[in-house]
Amino acid sequence: MEQNKPNQTSGRWKLLAVLAVCASPLIFSYLTYYVIKPSGRTNYGTLIDPRAHPFPALGTTGLDGKPLALDAYKGKWIMLQVEPGDCPQACKDQLVKVRQLRLMQGKGMERIERVWLITDNAPLDIELMKVIDGVRMLRVKPDAVKAWLPVEPGGDVTDHLYLIDPLGNLMMRFPKDAEPNKVTKDIGKLLKASAIG
Repeated sequence: MEQNKPNQTSGRWKLLAVLAVCASPLIFSYLTYYVIKPSGRTNYGTLIDPRAHPFPALGTTGLDGKPLALDAYKGKWIMLQVEPGDCPQACKDQLVKVRQLRLMQGKGMERIERVWLITDNAPLDIELMKVIDGVRMLRVKPDAVKAWLPVEPGGDVTDHLYLIDPLGNLMMRFPKDAEPNKVTKDIGKLLKASAIG
């Protein structure tokens, strides 16, 4: 009996050591999040709470005037731009930049759709349409978009590039004149972390 006591004590210490090793990641993550609190943002774009901006029925149509919903592109990440049809130079530059941002994702670009919400009935520039080939174009009433998409204080929906996840949740807004490398980095992280889309 006396000889078993040291073995029992040794066994208990080993069990406690195994439990401590297994529990340490959980304890460390709890301490980091609730006590140490990580400082600074790791993302460039502004995260959006989709519950505050639920996906509405926008009444969008294709260029042929037939109803075509934005959620027809669910299942992929959507890079969303809002501009009028008589797209000024800044708008054209942004559409080209969005094409480049998608291409910069390499193999991941197949997981991304580009969508241009056109807020009027103006005819589109044929040359521009050739340059941005592959972008999905939907016409929408400007009031419907303004009621849905959040903007920076004093900003407009045409100032931003928005990102919608494959489940249809509005999740990120990039600033006006966003830095392409930083946007690419954010999108790359999301594609890497996500198993959907």
